[in-house]
Amino acid sequence: MYLETEKKQELFANHGRLKAKTDTGSPESQVALFTYRITHLTEHLKTHKKDHSTRKGLLKLVGKRRKLLDYLMKNDIERYRATIADLGIRK
Repeated sequence: MYLETEKKQELFANHGRLKAKTDTGSPESQVALFTYRITHLTEHLKTHKKDHSTRKGLLKLVGKRRKLLDYLMKNDIERYRATIADLGIRK
């Protein structure tokens, strides 16, 4: 599989709120995980242009990430700005 346990733990340790391998529930770590999956699916769709089921899954992931980012923006704008800057997501 493209996303192994070590890679997930690295994502959570680098981008989570607590900066721990077990910080899987914070919005920052979830956004980091979704961003990694989105970039992977985007690369896949560049070569397989007619893979519509993957495109639908990609759009669902983008929507989930947007909802989490909206939650962060509503509750703590500084955490939102830090997450956007850290992951290089444009708004």
